Amino acid sequence: MSADNRDACGASPMGQRPSAVAIAYDTADTAPRVVAKGYGTVADNIMRVARDNGLYIHESPELVGLLMQVDLDKHIPPELYEAVAQLLAWLYKLEAASASGASEP
Repeated sequence: MSADNRDACGASPMGQRPSAVAIAYDTADTAPRVVAKGYGTVADNIMRVARDNGLYIHESPELVGLLMQVDLDKHIPPELYEAVAQLLAWLYKLEAASASGASEP
C-alpha cells in the first residue's frame, strides 16, 4: 500500500446481520470514498478480499451503519470526517507498528 493511498474495511460484529463497508483514501481525493459495501454474502466477500489483500478490518457497527448510507464511489459526507479520520489514524498507527516490527498498538 502506497503512502498516498489508504484502504480500510469496516464490519459489523458477529451476531448481527453481517455488513461491511470498504473505504479508500487517496491524497488526490477531497475525502475518502466508499468503494464497496454490502450485507450477508457480499459483506463476507468484502472482508475476505480485504484479508486476502492485507487490508485492516475494523469492527464499528455505528460507523458501518452510517457509511452504508453513502452511495458507492461517493465521497463520505463532511459529517463523517471526524469518525473516519479516527479510523485512518488507527490505520496509520497499525501500518507504522507493522513497518517497525512492533506489535499492534
